[in-house]
Amino acid sequence: MAPRNDRRMIPASDDSAKMMKQVLANHAPDGHEVDVRPILSIIEDIFRRATATPSKIDGVPNATHEHMDALHDNKSLVAFSGTPEPLSDIIHKICCEISCKCSGGGDALATTMALFNTLSSYSWDTKMVLSLAAFAVNYGEFCLVAQLCTENSLANSVAVLKQLPEIPAGYDGLKPQLDELNNLIGAMLDLTNCIVEFKQLPSQYISNDGQAMSMDQAHYQAAYWTFRSIVACNSRILSLRGLRHEYTASTTDELELSTLAHKVSNIHVYENLKKQIDFWRQQIDKIRQIEEYNNLVRLLQKNNQDNIKVLRALIYAEDLVDGETRTTVQIDVLKKKHVLLLISSLDNLSQEEILVLRKMYKDLKASKECRIVWLPIVDRSIDWQQTLYKFESLQKRMPWYTIQDPATIQPAVIKYIKEEWKYSKKAILVSVDPQGRILNQNAFHTLWIWGISAFPFTAETEEALWKEKSWTLELLVGGIDATILQWMKEERFICLYGGNDAAWIRKFTNSAKAVASKAQINWGMAYVGKKNAKKRLEEISSIITKEDSSHIVIDGTAMWFFWARLERMLYSKLQHGMSVEKDNIMREVMTLLSFDGSDQGWAIFWRGKTQETASAKGTAAIDCMEKFHEWQNDASQTGFIEGLNNYLHKIRTGKHCNRLILAGVNGAIPGRVPCADCGHDMEMFFMYRCCPE
Repeated sequence: MAPRNDRRMIPASDDSAKMMKQVLANHAPDGHEVDVRPILSIIEDIFRRATATPSKIDGVPNATHEHMDALHDNKSLVAFSGTPEPLSDIIHKICCEISCKCSGGGDALATTMALFNTLSSYSWDTKMVLSLAAFAVNYGEFCLVAQLCTENSLANSVAVLKQLPEIPAGYDGLKPQLDELNNLIGAMLDLTNCIVEFKQLPSQYISNDGQAMSMDQAHYQAAYWTFRSIVACNSRILSLRGLRHEYTASTTDELELSTLAHKVSNIHVYENLKKQIDFWRQQIDKIRQIEEYNNLVRLLQKNNQDNIKVLRALIYAEDLVDGETRTTVQIDVLKKKHVLLLISSLDNLSQEEILVLRKMYKDLKASKECRIVWLPIVDRSIDWQQTLYKFESLQKRMPWYTIQDPATIQPAVIKYIKEEWKYSKKAILVSVDPQGRILNQNAFHTLWIWGISAFPFTAETEEALWKEKSWTLELLVGGIDATILQWMKEERFICLYGGNDAAWIRKFTNSAKAVASKAQINWGMAYVGKKNAKKRLEEISSIITKEDSSHIVIDGTAMWFFWARLERMLYSKLQHGMSVEKDNIMREVMTLLSFDGSDQGWAIFWRGKTQETASAKGTAAIDCMEKFHEWQNDASQTGFIEGLNNYLHKIRTGKHCNRLILAGVNGAIPGRVPCADCGHDMEMFFMYRCCPE
């Protein structure tokens, strides 16, 4: 058979409205749906392995072990069953149709329209996939025989009967002749994948507007040019048969395939199919997120039988990682348990928070049947490998349950957490009871202040605990330091001091110890540091230890917890609607926090477990110690703490500068803050600070 040189360039009539009307007239889908994705995967694999470069052709990704496994699963088999007519039959019918008509010199347009007639009962995406499947069979058979004929006797005999060209160099000799054909195959696969992708979008979200109508037009144009290209490609394959000498494609052949590839690519790119799909995908995501958010709101507002339904809606996963055994467990292990949802980013959960929470979790799990689950809120726009590295690093330090993949936390859930639970930057701890009720949108305040005695961490429990307390050293220190607790039992006079000025600390501690000796009182001093000065505190602590000037809250985590707990007291009071005018504890907490916000050292004095207290900062704290002789008689008559307060009141001047630096938690900000020295309202400023320590 001689080479075919009578094929013409693509006629202008191919684009005519009349031609498209004929295409639409042959479109009569019967409503039967075919799962085309597995078939398309097989088609891509055939083209990949049949091409001149087996690892890749345009539009077909590299093969992987996972991909090959997918080809052999049940989905691929299901795609060929469950239809009124077996798919293998229709594919075989199309194979014969395009082979016979192309080999007989049939008109390309007539062959194209015949394909539309054969596939009239299928949807646009199925038409394209089945026609590509038929061509893949022909092309795959041709390439398989050509590849094996130089090494396999059976393939060589088949090649002789099919009159394939003699290629001494083997299959590699066909590569130049197949370049344009492979480019067109890649363009067809791109276009088909695009149409299949659109078809798989949920139809209920696609509105019947101009954009949707333009997509309908793109569907039948895509089908038409895919059929037209398949006919041209199959003709090229058939033209290689019957040659016993090196084949050289005609300029007309090459130009036809090149023109078709350009046309198919134009439909895909310039007519914005992909852009349209991206638009609808974004619209669908928005609608779904709104629906999921509203469903979540309704679920958490109603009475549920148990907590699992609520937890599944929030966690969006069936399995969790057990931090103690490092094994995967089903979410049902949380059924009928009290659950604390630890919600944080990957950057705002400190090492100290994890260490303190680890200690508390052990008691919570043992005595209260309470479990913690970590839900990380991640930014999906940043490098995902870096995100996973941070996630896994934090996960390894947690003994409680964590999710397996941070990506499983859905956008609707993140929206709910931010809007309903007011999550912003600081980690929160949401308390969920065994019935799935939200007891506390942030139990961190309660847990940090009262420990597990506040279980189940409701607002009512916390309010009751506050009513029982007054401003004492026991409340301030909690259980963070055994030495201080022992001093309280011994009814010592106790001084807690802080700051990061080594010179001030040395001067204050020396003068304070001298006062204790002169007053002949049982004295105890403890250094509690300063917020957000980790490296400097290590230096100060080293100096205090070397000079043996006082006791230190040695554990850096305990020192951090002292300040974190103090802040949580303030936020807890704010949550309960307290103000500095009405609440003495809140006023004293603000005073201490403002002391720490200054650049000076400070000290607070107590007598054992009593409520007797005095406080001073900077030069005033040193002056009252160095000038003890001026108030020594008053102290011996009225008592040490009262005498100290009288002297501090006497030396108080109008010159002072106090600062209160608070980290925002759930948007809670005090309405007004009185100055610790003069009682006037302090002016509010905004400060943005990064404290990696």
